[in-house]
Amino acid sequence: MDIEQLVGKLREMYYGADRGEEVAMIHLFGIKYAQELGRIPSTLIAREAQLRESTSYHTEISKGRKLAKFVDVKPEYMD
Repeated sequence: MDIEQLVGKLREMYYGADRGEEVAMIHLFGIKYAQELGRIPSTLIAREAQLRESTSYHTEISKGRKLAKFVDVKPEYMD
């Protein structure tokens, strides 16, 4: 998956989230796509996605990446 596709997935998850669950969706994005993100900086992904408050959301992507080795995504949240 290339950067544009990842950015699209992040925007889709963030803007499609229920009210109050936007940050959880950013964490879920980091978990789901940890391998695809590889060495792509979280700051780049957050900036390109043009999320509200994107200056701090790169940290939330990084948190999801770190959680990826400890959690499994429920089937209803898989693509």
